[in-house]
Amino acid sequence: MWLLRVCFLLFMVVSCNAECYIYKPRVDLLSVESILDNMKGCIDPEGQTHDFNSEWEHDCYNCVCAHFGIRCCNKIPSAVDHPDECEMLVDKTTCSISLVLVSDHSKPCVLA
Repeated sequence: MWLLRVCFLLFMVVSCNAECYIYKPRVDLLSVESILDNMKGCIDPEGQTHDFNSEWEHDCYNCVCAHFGIRCCNKIPSAVDHPDECEMLVDKTTCSISLVLVSDHSKPCVLA
């Protein structure tokens, strides 16, 4: 039973820290081409078509194409508990974070 509680707690932590958005399909009902294109899959904001149930990464977000649209969730946590003398730096090229000292970004923050 305790394992179930731990799993539920971890699920809640991940769910609460995940920043997600849904990009709903844009369908021009007066255009047969637009309707047919949206029946093939999801069209992202850049105009690229993705098959239904396909997954991809874009700008540090994990995205999935579903019939309701595109759901993307941030890979980088937005809230990390840390001391006041530390700050979180985000590296968008590697989709990672690091904790560094506020006074000197070249020094890592050591959590006790």
